[in-house]
Amino acid sequence: MTIRLTVRRADWLAHVHGVADATPGLVPVVKGNGYGFRRWNLMEIAGELSREVAVGTVFEVRDTPSHLTPIVLTPTLTAPPKNLPMNTVLTVGSPHHVVALTRAQWRGDVIVKLQSSTRRFGVALANLQPLLSDIADAQFTIRGFAIHPPIAGDMAAHIADITQWLDHIDPALPVYISHLDTAAYASLRRNYPSRDFRMRLGTPLWHGDKSTMHLTADIVDHHPVESKSFAGYTQVPIKGPGEIVIVGCGTAHGVSLLDDGRSPFHFQRQRLNMLEPPHMHVSMLFVARGRPIPSIGEWIDVQQSLIKVQVDLLQWA
Repeated sequence: MTIRLTVRRADWLAHVHGVADATPGLVPVVKGNGYGFRRWNLMEIAGELSREVAVGTVFEVRDTPSHLTPIVLTPTLTAPPKNLPMNTVLTVGSPHHVVALTRAQWRGDVIVKLQSSTRRFGVALANLQPLLSDIADAQFTIRGFAIHPPIAGDMAAHIADITQWLDHIDPALPVYISHLDTAAYASLRRNYPSRDFRMRLGTPLWHGDKSTMHLTADIVDHHPVESKSFAGYTQVPIKGPGEIVIVGCGTAHGVSLLDDGRSPFHFQRQRLNMLEPPHMHVSMLFVARGRPIPSIGEWIDVQQSLIKVQVDLLQWA
C-alpha cells in the first residue's frame, strides 16, 4: 500500500533556483508536511538558497541543519523543546507570547509579528510600544518584524498592509513578508531602498511548476461484485455489476474526497468512482463492469493538494 510522489528533479530544481534568483532576500518556508516532499528532504535545498529557513512550529525545528537559522512562524504558548537550538528565532505577537517564553526561560532572539488585514495573530499598532517594552524587560533580542498579508485581494492592498508599518518600526531591522508577486516585491524594494525586506516563500517556491510532479497510488486488490450485494466499511449497496478496486492510500496519507465530493482518483484519463470516502490506509472504488480496470500493482493518478499529503515514497526521476 503506497502513495508515491514522482518528481523530475532537474526540471524542478531549475524552477526552484529560478525563483530564488528572482527573489532577493528569500527565506524558504519548510513547514507542515514539507509541501509533500517531507521537511527533511527540502532542508538541504533550502540551505543552498538562504542562511535562514522558516518552519511552522517549535516542534519542526528539529529538521533544521545546524548551519541554518530556523525562524518559527507560529507563536508558542507551551515551553519550547529543551533541545531547541539557541539560534532559533521565535515569533511573538502579544504579551501572552512573551510571558510564555519568559516562563520557559527562553533567552534567544524573537521576531515581532505585526497585525495585517488577515487579522490573524500579530500586535496592533496601538499595542506595539507596550509589547516592545515587554520584550525589552524579558531581555529578548528583536531579530526583525514580520507582516503576513492575506492571500486574497490585490497586490496594492498587500503592499499597503506592509507599508503602513514602516514609519513605526526600527528601520535598521529586517521586515519579513509574504504573499507578494514578483512585480509587487520589486516595486516595494524599489520604493524603500534602505529597507531590508525578506520574502518568505513556500508554495510558489516548491510548487511553482507542478508539471514536474506526479502523485500516484498503487492498486492493492480488486474483485467482482454483483447487483443487490453490499461492500465497504459502511456496507454500501451495489446497484449494478462491477469491480471493487482497492487503492493503497487513504486518510492516513491525507487523501480525501475533493471539495465538491468527487473522487480524487484517475485511470486512463477517466475519473474513478468511489464506493465510499477513503479510510485510513485504503480507498475503495467501484468500477462498472465493462469499463477499464487498473491491474493489481498498477499505479493510478491521485488528484490531491500536496500541502496535506503524506507520501510513502518520494521518487526522483
